[in-house]
Amino acid sequence: MEKKALGRGLDALLPAGQAMAPNNAAEVQQIRIDAIVPNRYQPRQIFHPAELAELAASIKESGLLQPILVRRKGDGIYELISGERRWRASKQAGLESIPALIEDIDDDTALEISIIENLQREDISPLDEAAMYDRMIKDHGYSIRKLADKLGKDKGYLENRLRLADAPPEVRELVSLRKDTLSHAYELMKVSDPRKRKKLAAQVARNELSLVKLRERI
Repeated sequence: MEKKALGRGLDALLPAGQAMAPNNAAEVQQIRIDAIVPNRYQPRQIFHPAELAELAASIKESGLLQPILVRRKGDGIYELISGERRWRASKQAGLESIPALIEDIDDDTALEISIIENLQREDISPLDEAAMYDRMIKDHGYSIRKLADKLGKDKGYLENRLRLADAPPEVRELVSLRKDTLSHAYELMKVSDPRKRKKLAAQVARNELSLVKLRERI
């Protein structure tokens, strides 16, 4: 229920008339993999080896079906904007070149695209999601309403996620350990006493408190 389509997605951030998966093959070029450098704005720092290996095996068998997005850095070098998992997996699969859409994109747009691409992944953690929303608001001057409209999400959903960005350490640790404790986390943030909050969080982590019992305790 929480996962909604991300509005116009990445296409909304590209220059007018372009799209992430263009139908016109002339817009896509083959670029040497060793001429591509990682995205310095990549908000996702962990790439699971098992997932990359699975994607690499698929690329070996069927090739890379969706081009990556890059921008020119000069001297024949390109910087990744979108598609780092595909680029890494293609390297692992032994490809020498990779299909890429080349765009002239400024730093702000590059960061926005990287964040939105990661938000579209189903396995993103609530804490990473919260950090990305927080970054778009603080680094790009988005209001919550404007961000909600761009992503096609409910304003209340974003407000709840943003609470996690500034949550106490024990609450963040709880959510990182168990994604099913989000509702518990929001309740715990109502507790002003740090000692009581830490004790309750530990009990939730040990599965000793249901959401109903936690609310009763609070």
